[in-house]
Amino acid sequence: IKQPVPAGHGQRRESFLYRSDSDYELSPKSLSRNSSIVGELHGEDLIVTPFAQVRPEGPAVDMDPLGPEYVSMCLLADDSYQKLAMETMEELDWCLDQLETIQTYRSVSDMASNKFKRMLNRELSHLSEMSRSGNQVSEYISNTFLGEHCSTDPDSNITCIGVSHTPSICASTNNRFGVKTDQEELLSKDLEGINKWGLNIFQVAEHSRNRPLTSIMYSIFQERDLMRTFKIPTDTFVTFMLTLEDHYHSDVAYHNSLHAADVAQSTHILLSTPALDEVFTDLEILAAIFAAAIHDVDHPGVSNQFLINTNSELALMYNDESVLENHHLAVGFKLLQGDNCDIFQNLTKKQKQTLRRMVIDMVLATDMSKHMSLLANLKTMVETKKVTSSGVLLLDNYTDRMQVLRNMVHCADLSNPTKPLDLYRQWTDRIMEEFFHQGDRERDRGMEISPMCDKHTASVERTQVGFIDYIVHPLWETWADLVHPDAQDILDTLEDNRNWYQRMIPQSPSPPFYTSDGESGQPGELEGGPVASKFQFELTLDDQDERDAGGENAVMETAGGVILEQHACDGDRVEMTTCDISPAET
Repeated sequence: IKQPVPAGHGQRRESFLYRSDSDYELSPKSLSRNSSIVGELHGEDLIVTPFAQVRPEGPAVDMDPLGPEYVSMCLLADDSYQKLAMETMEELDWCLDQLETIQTYRSVSDMASNKFKRMLNRELSHLSEMSRSGNQVSEYISNTFLGEHCSTDPDSNITCIGVSHTPSICASTNNRFGVKTDQEELLSKDLEGINKWGLNIFQVAEHSRNRPLTSIMYSIFQERDLMRTFKIPTDTFVTFMLTLEDHYHSDVAYHNSLHAADVAQSTHILLSTPALDEVFTDLEILAAIFAAAIHDVDHPGVSNQFLINTNSELALMYNDESVLENHHLAVGFKLLQGDNCDIFQNLTKKQKQTLRRMVIDMVLATDMSKHMSLLANLKTMVETKKVTSSGVLLLDNYTDRMQVLRNMVHCADLSNPTKPLDLYRQWTDRIMEEFFHQGDRERDRGMEISPMCDKHTASVERTQVGFIDYIVHPLWETWADLVHPDAQDILDTLEDNRNWYQRMIPQSPSPPFYTSDGESGQPGELEGGPVASKFQFELTLDDQDERDAGGENAVMETAGGVILEQHACDGDRVEMTTCDISPAET
């Protein structure tokens, strides 16, 4: 990927990643590099990941052993020094070659992850001191995106997530977009924007008789000619997509088939960015779009932490590790076994194995507790490649491409704030409705209400500003660095949306605090004490990184021991049981 040096964007703020890791100093080392963001405090961008900072710039360390500079130096010494110098230079060149080619980003990015966590911890601590709503926003971001788990309530009841839908599958290949609708012309007009960022997915749902996922996926597969490439029968594709869409819960406000369709279409756009042209194989593209489509299937509308705290069967089954993400994968792949649902039937055995591995990798990466590790991995990879490769980022190996695909689906999953404001506000209303519904369930159970889930105290506007500043902006800033200049419009929209919510804060003061018995308290007071007892951040960085490092194998083994049984008598219901399966059978 050739990355030309961009013009300055002095009017755009940079994320907290470009601030110093110290409260009083600027970042210790400034290297000229290609980036999408130019800070307000410096004329050239900073290298912020530790591994890239210790790597020297390529031209500065390259000395041609036969060049005039080296020859002049050698003439000043005797033969023994010349020989020693030559041998030393050859050894250094070999070391640099090893550093450039070895797949080190995964381990060294832990340094960046720890650094970013320290910096975010400081930012959130400052935010929590500002106001009660700031404290709630800080706690929400920390709990959701830093992988910090609260202790489980020992008195919680065991609950089971069941799937019960009304069959409504009608797989006809005569329908233009895979769905029956009496508004086909309007739907056709909507889907003319299938290759544009900001497609109105809500209108697609309205004009497709609430089949946004099926119609979007049908259009994407037609646009990319994937059905012909992988010999997918049209009726099989439509049957699977209708079945998949039926297993998204229509009564869940946010994590429903609308969200899945939006993430799938966003992934389709990101795959088409000019900077990534011809980078990914057809199988990798198929895996990314399929992963986006299934990534939240059968979502119950509550968080992983809620399932853990209530000792749910899913949490017990997956050992509290990426509970929902493992479940989405299990359901998504199980549905392929239904009648006329195997859209991968004509893939070779090797292709099926590779696709399954990639899809698992990408869907597990949508666990928001993995956000900082994903961001650090991508940032380290981008900066290291740029420092060592003279501004050319080569995605010529599977490991690097999968790193980009994981972050791509993650970006698509966190793309609501980058969409046109009218769409973004609808998504915000939906996610807050889902949060408040969870908060009501927690209140009814006598549980501690999760951050931003208490409808009496949550500040929607402050939440969105904090969400953009500390999570969305750093991620999309790094993505824009990767694909420069293709994502500049997305960053501009993100900044405009952030400023809009910032302007709305004075017009929407925090609601009065309500105690557990419904009584209104004084502003600035919390039940049992004043605001001074703010949320305390304690990040156990090393322990979390060790869990992340060992998470993938454990997840695979756990998922392998889960059987989803789909009964013939009511094919729309999925039941989960466990059985002992040997590694060979898995």
